[in-house]
Amino acid sequence: MFVNLQSGIQQVVLSMIRMQNVRFLSYSFLFFLTFLCASITEVTASENRHASEKVSSDTTFLHDEDLIVEQEFNAGKMIMEHVVDNHEWHIATVGHAHITIPLPVILLYDGKVYAFWSSKFHNDTHSYKGFILEHGKIRAVTESAKTVYDFSITKTVLAILFSCFLLMWIFISVANRYKRNPKSAPKGIQSLLEPLIIFIRDDIAKSSIGEKKYEKYMPYLLTLFFFIFLNNLLGIIPIFPGGANVTGNIAVTMVMAVFTLILTTINGNKHYWVDIVNTPGVPWWLKIPIPLMPVVEIIGIITKPFVLMVRLFANMAAGHIIVLGFVSLIFIFGSISAALGYGVSIVSVAFIVFMDLLEILVAFIQAYVFTLLSALYFGLATIETEHH
Repeated sequence: MFVNLQSGIQQVVLSMIRMQNVRFLSYSFLFFLTFLCASITEVTASENRHASEKVSSDTTFLHDEDLIVEQEFNAGKMIMEHVVDNHEWHIATVGHAHITIPLPVILLYDGKVYAFWSSKFHNDTHSYKGFILEHGKIRAVTESAKTVYDFSITKTVLAILFSCFLLMWIFISVANRYKRNPKSAPKGIQSLLEPLIIFIRDDIAKSSIGEKKYEKYMPYLLTLFFFIFLNNLLGIIPIFPGGANVTGNIAVTMVMAVFTLILTTINGNKHYWVDIVNTPGVPWWLKIPIPLMPVVEIIGIITKPFVLMVRLFANMAAGHIIVLGFVSLIFIFGSISAALGYGVSIVSVAFIVFMDLLEILVAFIQAYVFTLLSALYFGLATIETEHH
């Protein structure tokens, strides 16, 4: 029995390797390139940062003798800086020194390409080569109607690039091990990936799409699941290269939802579109003269990926905000009294550990839900009419 099960698992993984590995890697690179293009606008980062800085302002205290300006701890600003995207990667703060990794800034303005490191903005004016960095968004210093197109490698883009290469390294190494020892028992990371691949195949793809058509969508579903799951786990790790809020960025979740919408639309069969235009079982007066139900069905096509986008974004962003909120409590109460800060830190650390453990479960659940709903949409778009 073990031999048959092992043989079946090996056939599944080898089929993914031989027939679908190229498409798997293609989807990974496609995700990265799309996210890179999506970072042009950086709407989420700029608006959230601008809102956070409007809501809370730093309170300064001037000492008459030394004229030292001291800033209060701003919890809202700290949380938003960690949640939104950035043009540099902050590692740690030691005293008054900030340890950061500068990231490349690539701008297209007035037909010219400008490339430099984000550290060039670290000056009194926060400007360089006629550009200024304000609230996480780069604009031209001079008032001009021309748009600055930002193709910079931001923190989110770098995290996506890292996760893509990590996924490729993992699956290529596993593929090579299967090719070398096709009949041997799985070892190491093979033992972890095989159950997940079988789970996605049997409990998601087959049950939602059907045994006849599920193989066509397996590369996309596998890429989707492992990309979301890996970035969810990396977001929990507080040290570099972890800590980036990739799946908590609405631009990232939007692109993945758009991919699902495109594949659903392209692969939808005649029965799928006929049911949208002429929904069966609906009274005729809801179709003629005002096509109410077709309008509702068309709106549903858009709302389905919208739900995918918002669900993943909201759940992952909320987890990061809650953990950072508990961290902020330590500094808030510590500014009142050192003893109070130490006392609150015990409770905060306990809740932070609990939330991190819960986030591991949420990381898997959110990857599962996004992949399952995508498979359900594919199944509904390719379902055939039953003939009796």
